[in-house]
Amino acid sequence: MSLFRTKSVEQSIADTEEPEHQLKKNLGVLDLVIFGVGVIIGAGIFVVTGTVAKTNAGPAITLSFIIAGLACALAALCYAEFASTVPVAGSAYTFSYATFGELIAWIIGWDLALEFTIGSAALATSFSGYFQEVVAGTPFEVPASLGSAAEGTVDLPAVIISLLVMAVLIAGIKLSSMINQVVVAIKLLVVAAVIVFGVSHIDTANYSPFVPPSEPAPEGERGFMDGTLISWLLGTDPAVYGFAGVIAGAAIVFFAFIGFDIVATTAEETRNPQRDVPRGILYSLAIVTVLYMAVSLVITGMQNYTDIEAGDPAPLATAFDAVGMDWMGRLIAIGACIGLIVVVMILMLGQTRVGFAMARDGLLPRGLAKVHPKFGTPYIFTAITGVAVAIIGGFVDLATLVNLVSIGTLFAFVLVSVGVVILRRTRPDLPRAFRTPAVTVVAGLSVLLCFYLMLNLTGGTWVRFLIWMALGLVVYFAYGRSHSRLGRGDHTTEPPADVITTDPRV
Repeated sequence: MSLFRTKSVEQSIADTEEPEHQLKKNLGVLDLVIFGVGVIIGAGIFVVTGTVAKTNAGPAITLSFIIAGLACALAALCYAEFASTVPVAGSAYTFSYATFGELIAWIIGWDLALEFTIGSAALATSFSGYFQEVVAGTPFEVPASLGSAAEGTVDLPAVIISLLVMAVLIAGIKLSSMINQVVVAIKLLVVAAVIVFGVSHIDTANYSPFVPPSEPAPEGERGFMDGTLISWLLGTDPAVYGFAGVIAGAAIVFFAFIGFDIVATTAEETRNPQRDVPRGILYSLAIVTVLYMAVSLVITGMQNYTDIEAGDPAPLATAFDAVGMDWMGRLIAIGACIGLIVVVMILMLGQTRVGFAMARDGLLPRGLAKVHPKFGTPYIFTAITGVAVAIIGGFVDLATLVNLVSIGTLFAFVLVSVGVVILRRTRPDLPRAFRTPAVTVVAGLSVLLCFYLMLNLTGGTWVRFLIWMALGLVVYFAYGRSHSRLGRGDHTTEPPADVITTDPRV
């Protein structure tokens, strides 16, 4: 049963007071909302929108965004309760340690490493696509041999931006937050410009049919590796468009919503986490869902989905080029270029905080959890993450990365949704500044919807995901289990007497 030993909430909070592993509390609710909006508005709106409209859903990509947003909203309510109850770095990893036990905590931590590290790499490659759009025809134009991993070469801009972001994160979270606030303002202005200027170029004929009739998937997408897992399980022929296309599109555009759980990873660095973390999560998610719906309607209204170029790295800019607004296309490319830098930064921030929490617990080498004496950041783990993101972003194409991020995120949401119900029953005494309404219903719907979206990802994505998780189990049994602080009983910090109190309202 040592595999399922749990770390008490009290001990998790007490560990945050150890001087060698103590993070600075610099963030307020505005910082968290901006972090959330900053990371969610990224490749999902600047890149994935055009791809999914072309290959899966047509104009009904708006419905795909609504379905994905609903799944996120249900999971967000569960995340908000967890984050307000256990305000410790590590997000779903820390939550799982307190509910499911060590093995499941390790699995979710390993899964989050997939979500955040691969997500950072995916956004780095997206940045590269828009950057090359901006500098095309100038002395700074990137040679074809250094501009795309999909061509079997290296994506140099993705490598460089990953390393620069790593340096900023090491310098401190407040600096990261200040940069984020400026860039988010720019990014929101660009999104607003897309909506305002794009509306006047909408041709309503492009919305007909709004849900294109279902048709067989292209010949190259009918095998197990390229077709959806659910079509293989049910023995049906893979299809695109129609209802199946909308659902498959929702599973892919789910990538566009990753990031609100980043807010939960910063709980330990928030001045009033019980109040501000739930607000940061829910406010940021609400803002971006509305923006995604508006932008998807504008883009598919400006340009017929059949005319969108598959794999276009800058579809928003291309849509305005198609209606003769080249200057707007260039503005979008510049704004996306700047905006995607911040998304890379915040996803990388999430990975460093999860890895920091795992190293502090001894599941990874504890030396990785050292905090910089001046900047108060986990600089060793940040450096390792930055190099890993640079390598992956430089050599792996975007499509593969997007699907891996989606399945990793959905899996994390499933565990968090189940965990919040378990913690309600095992620790009803814990103070909860935010309580998920109708928790059993909300959590149950979240699990069902997230798992259904997972089934609508490709068999190849599932194979890669399962290989990654199997590798994680090898690492756990080879190192983590025997070095766990909880297992060795070497927690040196006693929980303060006032770290937890009984809330008579619970």
